[in-house]
Amino acid sequence: MKLSILKSLSLLAACGGFLPTFVVGHQHDEMAQQHLNAERLRLGKADGSVSKEEKQELERLWGFEWSFSGISTFAHLEYKKCLTTPEELFDIGILGVPFDTAVSYRPGARFGPKAIRAASARQTSFRGFNTRAGINPYTSFARILDCGDIPVTPLDNAVALEQMTAAYTELLNRRPLSSSLARPKIISLGGDHSLALAALRALRTVYNQPIAVLHFDAHLDTWHPAKYPDPWTSMQAQFNHGSMFWLASNEGLIMNGSSVHAGLRTRLSGDDFADYEDDDRQGFLRISADDIDDLRPQGVVKKIMERIGTEVPVYLSIDIDVLDPGVAPGTGTPEPGGWTMRELIRILRGIEGLNVVGADVVEVSPSYDGTGEETALSGAQVVFEMLTSVVKRGLRDMGKLTEVKENRKEEL
Repeated sequence: MKLSILKSLSLLAACGGFLPTFVVGHQHDEMAQQHLNAERLRLGKADGSVSKEEKQELERLWGFEWSFSGISTFAHLEYKKCLTTPEELFDIGILGVPFDTAVSYRPGARFGPKAIRAASARQTSFRGFNTRAGINPYTSFARILDCGDIPVTPLDNAVALEQMTAAYTELLNRRPLSSSLARPKIISLGGDHSLALAALRALRTVYNQPIAVLHFDAHLDTWHPAKYPDPWTSMQAQFNHGSMFWLASNEGLIMNGSSVHAGLRTRLSGDDFADYEDDDRQGFLRISADDIDDLRPQGVVKKIMERIGTEVPVYLSIDIDVLDPGVAPGTGTPEPGGWTMRELIRILRGIEGLNVVGADVVEVSPSYDGTGEETALSGAQVVFEMLTSVVKRGLRDMGKLTEVKENRKEEL
């Protein structure tokens, strides 16, 4: 034992000049680095002014956000309350519409915009490259903003409809930042599905023509208001999340003969096919949820593209209940037998050639969602696919699509 201690002391003595020098040298380098870091962070003047270079350095040091950090905007996008900042030009706006007092079953979709934004946290410009399209929509030509929410009243549906219509009209009449787009595009986060009537009214005004509708849903939503039995009726009561396309058709907002329902599996009212006859008069092609078993996603895409084409203006409306409630339970009117998320994504990727002028994702009700937030995550992914297709269409119209490198397998 004594011999071991003596050997250790001898070894320590032999290294006596080395170890302290090494430690002191290491401490000196560390202190120098800390001093350098402090100098780098000491940017700007006492009055708070900073140069362009200093601003860039601050952004480089502190601008990055992890997926789990930062204020909750969609995909960590820049936030501007677009309705109160007309000087902020944008190409695509993500707009929350927290309204759900026109539902016929379970409420809660007013919390959908917040849920979808939170579920989009792992989408960032840093990691947003879409391999199927060969582009990152967040770093392409388009300035995409989170435009905040329309402050829709929950107390009066007639006033709410007026508010939504005025908000859409105001934003769609703005000049886009990019000269390649005729108008800015709005993608709405619902909210119940009735918001589509307001969007279509604004689009009809701005584009001065009826708009084709591509409608993914378990339900028709072209029901005559009288199909909702109620002896206490009013004009306000006619407006709900199942009648808005009937109202829109009767106002001449929808392009008859160029619109499509996809994913239908609803029960009809009464004892016959009168609901389908009403739907036929409004000019919709119906694709049922069952059709995917025979057509496969590529067959569904083919029917949609043959019906609508690539030039007419299209409003793309996706009720999250088009998905099976087993994968998307957080919605107000769930219907068993729906599509999977993978099937829906494949179809959305196949229709990227459409001339989409507006879109929505609606009926996400987080209070009925699972602990994994499956429905909100699905809604966020749908928005990502929409954004990618709108940006890619913009590149095509600008004549820059050939610059996009595509290295992928055939999606369909």
